[in-house]
Amino acid sequence: MAADLLAERVLPSAADSHAARLAAAGSGCHPWVEDLGAVPVIVEPRDLADAVHLLSSLHGRPPGLVELAVAGSPLSAHGWLSTAAEGWERERLYLLRLTAAVGPLPSTHGNAETEAAILAQRHALETLARSERCGCALGAAAALVSDWRSIRPLLDRAALRAGTDVPPSELPDERSIETVLTSAATAVATERAIRFGAEQILLQHRALWDLLEARSEAREGF
Repeated sequence: MAADLLAERVLPSAADSHAARLAAAGSGCHPWVEDLGAVPVIVEPRDLADAVHLLSSLHGRPPGLVELAVAGSPLSAHGWLSTAAEGWERERLYLLRLTAAVGPLPSTHGNAETEAAILAQRHALETLARSERCGCALGAAAALVSDWRSIRPLLDRAALRAGTDVPPSELPDERSIETVLTSAATAVATERAIRFGAEQILLQHRALWDLLEARSEAREGF
């Protein structure tokens, strides 16, 4: 009975907390993402191309975080993760095609530092995906899929500019994410691990947007 009461208290908060994290710290509320997606356009085409290239450097190499997350996630999440991995593979291929379509990486001072930063971020993502803390990898994967909804429109804008087809996204919807997080958060420790994994993904994405904004400023007059 006590365990049931604890589950009732914890499970609803997993989905609610996920939504709150995205609203407070997701890519959609970063100023540079807003600038890249502004209508009318207020950024240079090379800024959008730069975003495509760096996103590809971070997320374009297989296996990705979602695929790696299966091993360290609760059994109840394996079905969702398998579906998410299939959708993510299509997103990864789209990102790679788009990287070729937008042309070369814009020339920017400090490219060596950028490469080092992206390498550190890839290592951080892999660490999250391979975490032994039950729920951490799931939280990271769920946050990546959810946050991608704010990133995808930028890719689509770049695709339209480059004359490239825009495929439909086949990532799981938010309702399925809420459901899998609720079913997985059967203990306080798991819910905390989910929260940690998600927070770290959003932190890495915000660092990427900070970097892209700084690179744009470095290109001014260049």
